[in-house]
Amino acid sequence: MNIRAVILCCHLALAVPLLARESTDVIVMKNGDRFTCQIKALNSGVLYVSLPYVIETLSVDWSKVARLESKQLFLVKTESGTVYRGVLNSTESSPDRPIKIEVAETPENKVTIESNRIVDISATSEKFFQRFTGGVDLGFIYSKGNQSSQYSLSGLVGYPRERWAVQAGIVSNLSNSNGVPTSTRNQLSFSGLRLLRKNNYFFGGFDGFLQSTEQGIAGQNALGGGVGRYFKNTNRTVFSVLAGGAWQHTEYHPTIVPIANQQVATAVINAHLNLFRFDKTDLNVNAFVSPALSDLGRVYFSTNATYYIKLPANLSWNVSFYGSWDTQPPGTLSGSDYGTTTGISWTFGTSLRTKPNTIQ
Repeated sequence: MNIRAVILCCHLALAVPLLARESTDVIVMKNGDRFTCQIKALNSGVLYVSLPYVIETLSVDWSKVARLESKQLFLVKTESGTVYRGVLNSTESSPDRPIKIEVAETPENKVTIESNRIVDISATSEKFFQRFTGGVDLGFIYSKGNQSSQYSLSGLVGYPRERWAVQAGIVSNLSNSNGVPTSTRNQLSFSGLRLLRKNNYFFGGFDGFLQSTEQGIAGQNALGGGVGRYFKNTNRTVFSVLAGGAWQHTEYHPTIVPIANQQVATAVINAHLNLFRFDKTDLNVNAFVSPALSDLGRVYFSTNATYYIKLPANLSWNVSFYGSWDTQPPGTLSGSDYGTTTGISWTFGTSLRTKPNTIQ
């Protein structure tokens, strides 16, 4: 599985989009400052732009923008969950009102939205490979005293469109200490989301793989889906809940008393919380609760929580907590596996995350 982790990270690196283009976008601030730049994205109330004569990407307070225009194609997401595609231009508005952004896919097909209703703007393209987004996170600890080493690796690549999105991700952790068996935990996940006609409702599906030496799991595959809703969707907070079902197949490592493979049908409740602070921090918490339907009384729980502190360029420092629990593990196997990691993250495209949503 560790080789798979390296291979996937190589694929992530090769998937980096070549979004280089001329700096012809224009933004005008409420204090009169004017920039000819390249608009990259809007996330958590921060408009990210690059200037041809500045090395780093600049972070601009979205509420302080008075006017903008760009001929680049963008995906624009609103508080209601609706997503529009097109080039951007601002229209005239009174000084005491939020500016209005015009999103035009064609001259005949355009919509005008107040800026305070927009929660996300991401660059897109007519070209397939230029639509990808994602990131990689690496962490390593070594101690000479007890000859111990730990590493953590995670990667995420996403493909967002107007009404749907898919992502693939990996989270891998290894701990090795002199005289103690090596402990590994690896997750590989694939997921997709489709917006429904009703505002803020969506359908989500997932397929995930888990390996954990601590829990004696040689391989666990979970396939499922459900219907979800965004209860809060603003520039500062995103909170959603999905409810559905899944089918889970688990194979265990050999033990003195053999443990048979298990097939379990479960209900699924998934909660996802994202909290932002202007150009500083980002908290991402994702949790799954899966009560077994074919083995009543048994409950599976898993979570990934990551706190990011933004650094220059596309880098950030992060600290994460991961864990998975089984209330009725077979035999004498452990019912839990959890831990913390810290490291440096690098993102590409418009992503602020480097860890996928939890599947198991």
